[in-house]
Amino acid sequence: MRTLRTAWESEHGRGSVVGLAPSAVAAQVLADDLGIRTENTAKWWQDHQKTGATFSPGQLVIVDEASLAGTLSLDRVTEHAVEVGAKVLLVGDWAQLQSVSAGGAFSLLVHDRDDAPELVDVHRFVNDWEKTASLDLRHGRTEAIDTYADHSRITGGSTEAMIDAAYTAWRADTLASAATVLIADSNESVHALNQRARADLILDGTVNAIREVALHDDARAALGDTIITRQNDRRIRAGRGWVRNGDRWTIIDVRDDGSLTVRRAGSRGTVLLPAGYVTDHVDLGYAVTAHRAQGITTDTSHVLADSSTTRENLYVAMTRGRHTNLVYVATDRPDDNHTAPHPADDPDATPRTVLYGVLQHVGAELSAHETVTAEQEAWGSIAQLAAEYETIAQAAQHDRFTTLLRNSGLTDEQTEDAIRSDTFGALAAELRRAEANHHNVDTLMPRLIAAREFADADDIASVLHHRLARATERPAGSGRNSKPPRLIAGLIPEATGAMSGDMRMALAERRDLIEQRADAVLDQGFSGGEEWTLAFGEKPVEQRIGTVWRRQARTVAAYRDRYGITSRS
Repeated sequence: MRTLRTAWESEHGRGSVVGLAPSAVAAQVLADDLGIRTENTAKWWQDHQKTGATFSPGQLVIVDEASLAGTLSLDRVTEHAVEVGAKVLLVGDWAQLQSVSAGGAFSLLVHDRDDAPELVDVHRFVNDWEKTASLDLRHGRTEAIDTYADHSRITGGSTEAMIDAAYTAWRADTLASAATVLIADSNESVHALNQRARADLILDGTVNAIREVALHDDARAALGDTIITRQNDRRIRAGRGWVRNGDRWTIIDVRDDGSLTVRRAGSRGTVLLPAGYVTDHVDLGYAVTAHRAQGITTDTSHVLADSSTTRENLYVAMTRGRHTNLVYVATDRPDDNHTAPHPADDPDATPRTVLYGVLQHVGAELSAHETVTAEQEAWGSIAQLAAEYETIAQAAQHDRFTTLLRNSGLTDEQTEDAIRSDTFGALAAELRRAEANHHNVDTLMPRLIAAREFADADDIASVLHHRLARATERPAGSGRNSKPPRLIAGLIPEATGAMSGDMRMALAERRDLIEQRADAVLDQGFSGGEEWTLAFGEKPVEQRIGTVWRRQARTVAAYRDRYGITSRS
């Protein structure tokens, strides 16, 4: 951007490049890096309305951290730029944290256009493997979990144990004078970590707690503490700047009236924070949320994560450190609102399974247009269509399969128990799979029932399901007599047999949609050069072999779409 500024000003003159950013801190960073006049978007809009502040013809307006800008805010900026003949350049990462207001415009523009330039080299990390792994996190590719695990970057355990482990590691880095950050997902965890950090600093003499002041959220601070200001206040001057939301400071004096003399991190100048501002808008600054961490670079990063963490939060938090980024995964999901285990709790959760869920948990707000597209994608996916097909097939074949059970040698009582069982649906699906593999269930089921008594069976339907699955592991017939299974897109057993015309039509419609969707996913993968399609190689020239090749490739595409597979393999 500095090179761009030079090029632009050589044609349009000095001052022809200005900057905007959603936060005052980001605007200041932009000003420092480019040497241009900057402002945050909210203040610019306020000045535009009150004083008529405007852009100039031929001016370049750089909006940094554009993913954090709300759609309305970006619309105001771009609309005014069009009116006066200025140009707007949006800069940012669509995969990072999004606006707290209605957002998604930046991501929409990136994905909807084919001319958005993108950096291809990652420069922050010392380790080459982490450059690739960070991009896998960005795109939600689950193989990143293995990569980080292989390099001992993942620790798992109870929430309490993970808080302790993350804090201990962060404290060790702090004592070693490394630039480090401690990132938690919730304000409660941040508050607890801040209190613990301060207690240790008091014990080792870094913080002098003889005279304390009350901060926001029941915290207290004293001489030597690190704090964060939470609100922009242009009346409180700090050198050539002013106090911004997100600035970090060190307390160098506590006054009797509750005001604080503080020094900005990395600066020599001091500023006096009034007592009222301290009470309402100052927090301890040892631990931060991912939103506070976005935009900073450190030597190491220590990240707390659990099943509620979003992909964007994890991606931002795990890309702050040049040398090391470590994640501490809570696997117990404590919930203070429930005395008994919550139904969503997973007693078998591991750090790997929790992180897998995190990478599927996209928290970014979509634009209205992208929301419509995403809904259409979801309802047109094979995951949805296959679920509909199997539900309709279950209803269409219910009477035929219950009649089959009644005529296969079960007593009336056993038949009713099997039909009312929760596993009858699984048995019906297995019968459908067996028929799709050309087994004659009318003759097979009586043999399976007669093979052994059910006197000790708790669930007859479950027992029959097990026997049927073992008996039909292989398709019927062999050699020249074998027939290809009747599978929709190579995956879903086709429902056959007697059924009503409406049911048959509904199933046929979904069968056609599933196959069309599988073709579309495969063609999109090929045209986009997606890595999972490279394993297929070139399509064989000979037509018969090429047809088989295409059918097998389509099955892979259908499987990926049905189960939401996003990995490259």
